Amino acid sequence: MPVLNVTELNIVLTIIGAFILGFGVVSVLIKNRWLLGEALPAMLLGIILGPLAAKFIDSSRWGSAEPGQVSEITLGITRVVIGVQLVIAGFQLPAKYQKLRWKEMLILMLPVMTIMWLCSTLCMMATIPKVTLLATLVMAACITCTDPVLSQAVAKGPFSDKFVARDLREIISSEAGANDGFGFPFLLLATYLMRAQTPAAPTLVARAGEEVVRHGGGVGQAIGKWFLETWLYFVLMSMAIGALVGFLAGKGLKFALHRKWVDSESYVLYPTALGLFLLGACGMLGADDLLACFAAGSALNWDGEYMAETLERHDEVNSSVDVLLNFGGFMYLGTVIPWSEFHQPDTTGITVPRLIALGFLILAFRRIPAIFIVYKFMPKVIKNWREALFMGYFGPIGIGAAFYVEHTKHLYPKLEDADEEMGDLLRALVPTVYFLVLFSIVIHGLSIPALNAIYNRYGVQPIQDDAMLFERKSIRVPTPVNAEVGDEHTFIAYNRFSRPVFDDDAELPTFDRTVSMGRRSMSRVSMGRRSMSRVSLSRYPTISRQPTISRVPSPNRERNEKEDPADSPGTSSFSSSVDKAPEVEIPLTPAPGQGPTIETPGTGRPTTIKYAL
Repeated sequence: MPVLNVTELNIVLTIIGAFILGFGVVSVLIKNRWLLGEALPAMLLGIILGPLAAKFIDSSRWGSAEPGQVSEITLGITRVVIGVQLVIAGFQLPAKYQKLRWKEMLILMLPVMTIMWLCSTLCMMATIPKVTLLATLVMAACITCTDPVLSQAVAKGPFSDKFVARDLREIISSEAGANDGFGFPFLLLATYLMRAQTPAAPTLVARAGEEVVRHGGGVGQAIGKWFLETWLYFVLMSMAIGALVGFLAGKGLKFALHRKWVDSESYVLYPTALGLFLLGACGMLGADDLLACFAAGSALNWDGEYMAETLERHDEVNSSVDVLLNFGGFMYLGTVIPWSEFHQPDTTGITVPRLIALGFLILAFRRIPAIFIVYKFMPKVIKNWREALFMGYFGPIGIGAAFYVEHTKHLYPKLEDADEEMGDLLRALVPTVYFLVLFSIVIHGLSIPALNAIYNRYGVQPIQDDAMLFERKSIRVPTPVNAEVGDEHTFIAYNRFSRPVFDDDAELPTFDRTVSMGRRSMSRVSMGRRSMSRVSLSRYPTISRQPTISRVPSPNRERNEKEDPADSPGTSSFSSSVDKAPEVEIPLTPAPGQGPTIETPGTGRPTTIKYAL
């Protein structure tokens, strides 16, 4: 006979499915109009449905409900969410990006992260009582990294499409992908220094297959062990594994692709599979799986061909995987926030006012001073102090910090076996870091809509560089942010993130509106000193090749440009010369008598081409 089967799995599946359904109905309003993204709504729903309120989602009841399983579940979920998205972030950067931006990345990984670590330590020492300097260094290491998930939303979101230069967006994305793995040297340095202290009463506590003990030996032995185990094995070997696996995977995929052995579904799922493989393999080796995932993604697209091919295949799979992981990850994060530990004046000395003060101190001093100190050494990616302030402010703390907290617990004995210093650390670690995660998600999540309102209020114009023409897959697809309708088949979008080929010296094409023509405006693409063939739209491929690429002859050189038909009057004028260059005018609607009319192959729509010398 039918019976109710209200299991934890059925509850979780119902809630996640209902949230995705509800979010999807108003997703354009939430993401493109209100600019809230997925993280903040998902986390708020997790808080409402978690143990704090409705108690529908409670990971302590999952499975066999063993004591302490919440920490293991959190570690596993955060690893998967971060690892897969780091591979995706790696291959979405331009070809050879790490080689071409090695100086900027080196600055961000070493001096900037070191300053962030030390500034975070000072902020915590000023607000968190009953913890030593070494314990504070451990806690600060957990929030030193910018969150890779939230930073990708900042770099690739609708606000950045409108107002943030692409060079700055790329370095934010690359930094967030790399520094999440580079947080381990700071964490392990503080841990080795704490263990190197001579114990008052020698004890040996085994946990997670590792001896956790104050073994003495002094600072010299701790530094030597840190260098050998952390840098040579944990960091460099992980980078080598990730780069090798990503490079070989790319070569193997290219070999199969040229023989037409790979279908579209398998091709676009490759980054997800690569991330899962590296998470498992590096996890078994005890290596830095997050750094390996980002290195693999960068190596996969080293020549730019993988990214170009995914654009040609209308890849929506990886962005959908991103969204699904964000929904699940941040909803779960909302359920495990330790609300009861935020105010314990008698045990940890932590109170809500102290945590709020810490949140604002971290917001002001954790990252902004570090970026202002070094930004003039990175003129190719940070052009002025405004961009430095944007990059310094938007260094969010999120699901990556939760991962570091759960990993840190495995480096120390259980609370009942710890001495006073380690016990104070373990009691303060979780509420401090989780509050900063909550604070950052809320503050940074609301800062983007606020900044967008300010820009609109003062008439800041969106960036109109680097136009892309791409296919409109359906007449019901809404117009993207910082884009306009070409016709019923196309959009013209500006300042998009994705470009498989990187040209450091190129000046991006810019559209200058000159004459309003109904729904469209006449536009002129200005190339400055460089010719269109050097940085044409074909160098930064659009999402689709349909309608087909028009090959337009020029007295200077042959170049490939997309057609731009439209359903309203007007013309687009493209110039490409060093001095006075010939122009190619493409009327947006068929205009008899203006020039020879040809029929675009595969579309059946006439297109008029006129040469203006």
